[in-house]
Amino acid sequence: MAATVKDVAKHAGVSTATVSRVINDDPRISEGTREKVLKSIEELDYKINSIARSLKTNKTYTIGFICPELANNFFMSVAKGVEDEIRKQGYSVIVCNSNESIEEEKERFRLLTEKCVDGMIVIPASNEGSHFNLFKESRIPVVLVDRLVEGFQADAVLVDNINGCYSAVEYLINKGHRRIGFIGGDMRLTSARERYEGYTRALADYCIPIEDCIIKFGDFHAQSGYEMMKQLMHGENPPEYVFISNYFMHIGATKYLMEKNSQLNHKVSIASFDDMELTSILGFCDVIVDQPISEIGYKAAELLMERMNGTDSIFPQIVRFKTNLKIK
Repeated sequence: MAATVKDVAKHAGVSTATVSRVINDDPRISEGTREKVLKSIEELDYKINSIARSLKTNKTYTIGFICPELANNFFMSVAKGVEDEIRKQGYSVIVCNSNESIEEEKERFRLLTEKCVDGMIVIPASNEGSHFNLFKESRIPVVLVDRLVEGFQADAVLVDNINGCYSAVEYLINKGHRRIGFIGGDMRLTSARERYEGYTRALADYCIPIEDCIIKFGDFHAQSGYEMMKQLMHGENPPEYVFISNYFMHIGATKYLMEKNSQLNHKVSIASFDDMELTSILGFCDVIVDQPISEIGYKAAELLMERMNGTDSIFPQIVRFKTNLKIK
């Protein structure tokens, strides 16, 4: 037979009212009492009636997490960081995929709003932000991750893309390299624009001319990296190094080089943004810009909790994490 509130109260040696206050996160409860009740809940495997709790507290203790694609290691690593942090506060996460579509992103907004989530963390599908104003109307707190959008101001967690890329290109320049190619993402996205800016700024600071013929733009996917590297290697004068601005394009570019290596007259090395699971075993790459993915998720969850708990700040908080340059 399932445990009841009375069973928990008896086991913990407190009143049923105290158990209810612990479940509803009443700040008047001492830490010692809270731990004792939570331990009894765990030992008795007591199932909290989430519907009843929601009616009483006007909270569902759920948040939404929307990202452009579920198959992306970076996005899911951020989601894990969010969940690890948010569940400490008794919340659950509903993960949704926008499929890099504004229309699907709007649909996920409507779905999660109907589910009465208490807040949302969103990695935007594009730079378009007018539909984000739904959050203002519904008064749902939102935190953006990785990308900003136009026409909507909110708390956000980003990385220092500009200086991250700058440091990698500067390192290559100081090693004597002058012809450094670039494979970038969709320039409508904040992260893509900033990484390209870091690349061009480094070249300008060292008086190295920008060569359009060794700069290619894709869409942050593996096939795009494959095609862009192919174009660079079939150009009249291929670069000696290529900076690739995300993990998946790095994989695609490496795949091309591995397939065609014996046929290429020109040897090329890679510098890349993102140190992910397979980065260390990919050939050709010896310079990596690493971003603190788990910390990004933790911080996004922390900012969202502050907003859901009624932070007094009326201005958006923009947090940027530093990157780390790794040399293999």
